Amino acid sequence: MARADIGLIGLAVMGENLVMNMESKGFTVAVFNRSTEKVTRFVEGRAKGKNIIGTYSIKELVDSLKTPRKIMMMVKAGKPVDDFIEMIAPYLDKGDIIIDGGNSHFPDTIRRTQYVESKGLLYIGTGVSGGEEGALKGPSIMPGGSYAAWDHVKPIFQAIAAKVEDGSPCCDWVGDNGAGHFVKMVHNGIEYGDMQLICEAYQLMRDYLGMSADEMHEVFKEWNKGDLDSYLIEITRDILAYKDTDGEPIVDKILDTAGQKGTGKWTAIASLDEGIPLTLIGEAVYARCLSAIKEERVAASKILTGPKPAFTGDRQEFINAIKDALYASKIVSYAQGYTLLRAAAKTYGWNLKYGEIALMWRGGCIIRSVFLGKIKEAFDKNPGLTNLLLDPIFKEKIEKAQAGWRKVVSQAVLNGISVPALSTALNYYDGYRCERLPANLLQAQRDYFGAHTYERIDKPRGEFFHTNWTGEGGSTSASTYNV
Repeated sequence: MARADIGLIGLAVMGENLVMNMESKGFTVAVFNRSTEKVTRFVEGRAKGKNIIGTYSIKELVDSLKTPRKIMMMVKAGKPVDDFIEMIAPYLDKGDIIIDGGNSHFPDTIRRTQYVESKGLLYIGTGVSGGEEGALKGPSIMPGGSYAAWDHVKPIFQAIAAKVEDGSPCCDWVGDNGAGHFVKMVHNGIEYGDMQLICEAYQLMRDYLGMSADEMHEVFKEWNKGDLDSYLIEITRDILAYKDTDGEPIVDKILDTAGQKGTGKWTAIASLDEGIPLTLIGEAVYARCLSAIKEERVAASKILTGPKPAFTGDRQEFINAIKDALYASKIVSYAQGYTLLRAAAKTYGWNLKYGEIALMWRGGCIIRSVFLGKIKEAFDKNPGLTNLLLDPIFKEKIEKAQAGWRKVVSQAVLNGISVPALSTALNYYDGYRCERLPANLLQAQRDYFGAHTYERIDKPRGEFFHTNWTGEGGSTSASTYNV
């Protein structure tokens, strides 16, 4: 019997499409699904006549594979991943490889890598981005875990990954244990931010400028030809043009309550753990939460008052300002995401290659855009870059966009239109460039009520002082630490 190059467990949309992608690149794939009728349906349907082997037990799957065996799981994150590891491991030999291609939380991947390696096996936790189409035609793949496994899976992963203009695959080794899933998590967080920024631009055009879906379609069509050229702008263009059966825009009929699967929330939590101000992604997560309380908002709209949007002026000029605000805010979002990657690399001992991560995101994934090429250039020029805002290209872009950005945020506020992502991006920019923030007063408050001490501008960093503010406290101060 011909043995398969790789096995895959989980024949849902992503799993099926990855199998078809692998087979189309010349690999033989063995498949298994817990509901075995899915295996039969797949091999007798879509996979009929192809180099795809249906198996009906874990043992049969393992026995069908070349050594070292490579088994990729495309199953729901959480307990199902642990359950399958326990089912697979007893049948494997030393050096065989288990791959988790789902959206697992990176601390779970750190734990699983250690556990699987303790059994003499190798483990990869890999982010796979691009949705249904990407899985079939070429996703962005972000693998991490046991480095010894990389050479064995590299030919398959890089063959099925998306390619950029020069043929480079959107897939490279990210780092040890949970690094791959961490990078995928940040990718998804940035995706939340990008989507929220686009939605705020859409709302400003709809509610402030009074534009129709067809008019907005033309704007996004134009935007997709320049600096904002990206998958998300492209699909927004197409969504706005799509008509329901009655000829009306279908976007106008969709209920304004957003769902989420947790990766944006994980990114925001990780930023709090690392002490990194990931304000834009945080606001994007909260915006989805706010959208979900639809009934409450409907009731509140009948009670709470505010200004009614009323636009006067040059509409095209304001559309251009929205474009500037969107682009500048996008720079801030990616700058924040990369500061989180840098902080986590230090915490977990990962040697992340920031330019290569941008390259991995250039094609195949949901946030793919021409913009990422500029990030790659920025880190190629300066691998030690602490913040993308300091790169000369991005500094110049924000300087050009700044007037429009400020105009959009201020007009949104004056007209009672919520733009949490656009405004928090501007607040971060202004905070980051501010030499003296009001945290001196905050430290005084902390020292007043809790003797938490403070540093002084006229003394060296690292020396801490306490003031007996009321005359009733003692000289004893609390120990100094930051969470």
